[in-house]
Amino acid sequence: MRYPGARKIQIAGVRDAEEAALLGECGVGWIGFPLRLAVHEADLDEDGARAIIRGLVPPVRAILITYLAAAPEIVEFSRFLGVSAVQLHGEVPRRELRRLRSAAPELIVVKSLVVGSRPPGELEAAAREFAPFVDAFLTDTYDPRTRASGATGRSHDWRVSRRLVEVSSRPVVLAGGLTPENVGEAVAFVRPAGVDCHTGVEDASGRKTRDRVGRFVSEADAALAELDRSERN
Repeated sequence: MRYPGARKIQIAGVRDAEEAALLGECGVGWIGFPLRLAVHEADLDEDGARAIIRGLVPPVRAILITYLAAAPEIVEFSRFLGVSAVQLHGEVPRRELRRLRSAAPELIVVKSLVVGSRPPGELEAAAREFAPFVDAFLTDTYDPRTRASGATGRSHDWRVSRRLVEVSSRPVVLAGGLTPENVGEAVAFVRPAGVDCHTGVEDASGRKTRDRVGRFVSEADAALAELDRSERN
């Protein structure tokens, strides 16, 4: 099923094939591979990511997470890695999103709307402007100290994300400081199409742990299922 058609649990950042396998075993549907980043250092090199992606067993799927902004580069890199989806965290002009959609109509495109990087009204305007060229949006947290737009371990004002869910014609995935302890509350309040987590399921060494990943998936699954039930009634 094409990504926007169903609730989604995504976890980003793996260091090796063993960690990717752990996520799949815990029920994670999408694994995010942050590469060619403006701020953070990548978790693994591009050839290593490509090898892991090619070894993923459905229904687990990969999504490229990147700050690339030029359509030709995004298409070329996505095809090199073998991903069917890309999550764009940088400032991507409307014309490049249009070019991307034209050049690779099969590619699932998720555009981040980073809470704290600009006023909420501008994020709402961006959601309306970019909707014709993307399949979904993802809200994340801006860290003014590092200028990072993700993998900050920080939550944001969920009221902003909830408003974006209300005004967007595309599904909205919630990210930013999510953990096994708060993901249920976050889903109930924001009512997103899915959730994304990076640092919230890691130990002090930066490795994903089976306990935290398993708890995150369990809490997120339960909250998203309850959201589905409430929307059907």
